[in-house]
Amino acid sequence: MPTLIQSPTVIEAAGNKPKIIREHIGHVNSKTGDLSIAHMQSPSGWVEPGQRPEFDEYTVVLDGALLLTDDAGVQMEVGAGQAVIAHKGEWVQYSTPGPDGAEYIAVCLPAFTLDGVHRDDA
Repeated sequence: MPTLIQSPTVIEAAGNKPKIIREHIGHVNSKTGDLSIAHMQSPSGWVEPGQRPEFDEYTVVLDGALLLTDDAGVQMEVGAGQAVIAHKGEWVQYSTPGPDGAEYIAVCLPAFTLDGVHRDDA
């Protein structure tokens, strides 16, 4: 029998401004470790600490734009309708510097964990 997920769990986000994370599938909401799926809403000017995660992160931007910066300082803007893959073991920093922030879906494989994200010290 399929498992119905009644509603997401709102999870506290890292970064300099409040960001909404609604985990639909993952360690917290569905006790799923294989992957996690979250709906994110980041305000304009949000910046997250850099990270070197133990998982691949697949992101689809629904609205606004997400900015990714790698460890060499190279930046990539991902706009509405576009997607990006941040590969496990590679350093990346996410931000939403644009005036509209961003709304996006993030899928982590395996599932996101605080122990596995390896964020930079704030």
